[in-house]
Amino acid sequence: MDGGNGRVASVSDELQRRLTEKLRRELGSLICGFLADPDVIEIMLNPDGQIWVDRLGGDMERVGTMTAMQAESLMGTVAASLRTTITRETPYLECELPLDGSRFEALIPPIVSAPTFTIRRKATKVFTLADYVSSGIMTARQRTAIERAVLERQNILVVGGTTTGKTTLTNAILRAIAEASPNHRLVVIEDTAELQCTIENHVMLRTSLNVDQLMLLKFTMRLRPDRICLGEARGPEALALLKAWNTGHPGGVCTVHANNARAGVIRLEQLIAEATPAPMGTLIGEAVNVIVSIAKTAEGRRVKEVLSVKGFRDGDYLFEDAA
Repeated sequence: MDGGNGRVASVSDELQRRLTEKLRRELGSLICGFLADPDVIEIMLNPDGQIWVDRLGGDMERVGTMTAMQAESLMGTVAASLRTTITRETPYLECELPLDGSRFEALIPPIVSAPTFTIRRKATKVFTLADYVSSGIMTARQRTAIERAVLERQNILVVGGTTTGKTTLTNAILRAIAEASPNHRLVVIEDTAELQCTIENHVMLRTSLNVDQLMLLKFTMRLRPDRICLGEARGPEALALLKAWNTGHPGGVCTVHANNARAGVIRLEQLIAEATPAPMGTLIGEAVNVIVSIAKTAEGRRVKEVLSVKGFRDGDYLFEDAA
């Protein structure tokens, strides 16, 4: 029996090896090189065949081309390795790239004019807050304010628009938590594997088709966390997170899509409204202690604000510059 199982495993391993080799060939040396570059955040193919790359601290740059035939073959290989398909009837693929776990979003006609994909590269290097200062993305005072918030176990909300670098900044904050509180137990909740945790005592939870972030937060409360990190609040789980932060689990981090720090709390109100119609300004004012806002500017990504939240009074939030 063992010998038979061994042969089955060998066949499976050999098939996976061939698929991996085929995938590397179809990606080509250009994209494989970018996947190995720690400064690269995203690699994008547009319907016109142009390949663009987004790097930390820089602007998007056009770097090459890929034919529609090559792109379709690549998508088919990714789908095959995951035992699924991408067809005109199901013209999309949302998954992790089998090579390294990078997020892979692929689209084909009829919902686009030609094959299109975006690879959100899985971080292999965690940038520190010091790196952010040296690269000009944040100031030394902003770094000090964030590190102070981490040390004092304040809850941090990271806000920004799409592709502003919220996840990469959150990884830097998680690194700061690991340095400040190496003995804390951290539970991290996310949809795709993008956050990096260097604390030894940690649990990574990921959503699935049948388990959403709200369910994972309920599980988290039984896992005895010291701190809770939510990759991105997108719905009613925002209320559960704030309650957890406010009842014995301070010092967490969460991201939301918002254009600035003040818009971040409004976004939280909108998400919480999906769970309850009751006003929650007081809870937000108590549970969120610091808001870090990052944005894309003409000079590249910049941390625009680090604000302390001093509560909620007379229907409005009280903010104070932390840096």
